[in-house]
Amino acid sequence: MKFHVMTLFPELIESAASTSIMGRAIESGLIEVNAVNIRDFSKDKNRRGDDYTYGGGAGMLMQAEPVYDCYRSLKLKSNTPVIYMTPVGEVFSQDKAEELSKYDELVFLCGHYEGIDERVLDKIVTHRISIGDYVLTGGELPSLVCMDAISRLVPGVLGNEESARTESFDDYLLEYPQYSRPDEWEGEKVPEVLTSGNHKLIEEWRLEESIKRSKKFRPDLYEKWASSHPEYFEKKEKARKKALAKARRAERKALKAEEGLK
Repeated sequence: MKFHVMTLFPELIESAASTSIMGRAIESGLIEVNAVNIRDFSKDKNRRGDDYTYGGGAGMLMQAEPVYDCYRSLKLKSNTPVIYMTPVGEVFSQDKAEELSKYDELVFLCGHYEGIDERVLDKIVTHRISIGDYVLTGGELPSLVCMDAISRLVPGVLGNEESARTESFDDYLLEYPQYSRPDEWEGEKVPEVLTSGNHKLIEEWRLEESIKRSKKFRPDLYEKWASSHPEYFEKKEKARKKALAKARRAERKALKAEEGLK
């Protein structure tokens, strides 16, 4: 996976991308980050890439020509997504991360000031993406958020494919709570099932905890999960009826035994 980032501040991208999981993935050759300075394509003697907006208004706007020349310098394949980070875009999600992780190359275009001349956006941008309903100084931090989420889905980056599969938002559920040593801390013990060694029970506990957590904190996600998993509720109902029948049999047996003693 290769990330191209068109930005006025390549050092911000390079610094953040060089640490933690993404940094290790770069060192191992699993991903590549190419931060390109849009200013290098400015024809202004002071390397300016912005100017005043037509029609007036506060702030400066990034000009079309330096952005377009920067884009052309990348020499991309025709189907390479070009992602503009903007508050007006589609809100980024795990589904979108998975979709974008299927590509070999991605381009992130980072706006600044009042944004970018609409003409060049219309010409080169394929996706407009937001990370939330708030305004940031530029598109660099949102681009890094997306790059981090996408990188984790590239085979080999996490070193354990199970880690990516079981994290929050997999199949709409939030991740279950996790615990480490010691088994008792500040009077609070690790749930007994996790130390039982019974993997079937552990998996069942984790699913139930994920469901409870999703229902409490993200009911919207829970509703999506519930509507796509009717078999879970059918299984629960069968188990409930089975347990109820078992309890009734035990009750009848106890009554017979009691009558025999009289």
